[in-house]
Amino acid sequence: MVLLDANLVLRYLLNDNVEMADKAEQYLASGTTAITIEVVAEIVYVLRSVYSLERDTIAGTIKGFLELVHCQERDVLNLALDTYGERNLDFVDCVLYGYHKVKGAEIATFDKKLLKLLQN
Repeated sequence: MVLLDANLVLRYLLNDNVEMADKAEQYLASGTTAITIEVVAEIVYVLRSVYSLERDTIAGTIKGFLELVHCQERDVLNLALDTYGERNLDFVDCVLYGYHKVKGAEIATFDKKLLKLLQN
């Protein structure tokens, strides 16, 4: 299993460096790649803050990418991405919401927007 880092995934998604994007594609073609929620959080942050992509575009792009890799918490991550694309919440709050809905995790927070979502 090869864990991918955010920089490699960003080069693949953005195709802004052909040589690096090609190398990333070689890793993906091996069928042995995986990604963690932490890495996805970094990717979301970069795509939003550096590249100014819309939240729904980010969510859709990453969900499509997830079809190419293994992710241990895929259900949590998919719900987090859906929530991120639809609501004005930080991505990490969306991940917490995903753990709450998918895994039944109790979430302790003072964040008013997250509390409101958790109560729905």
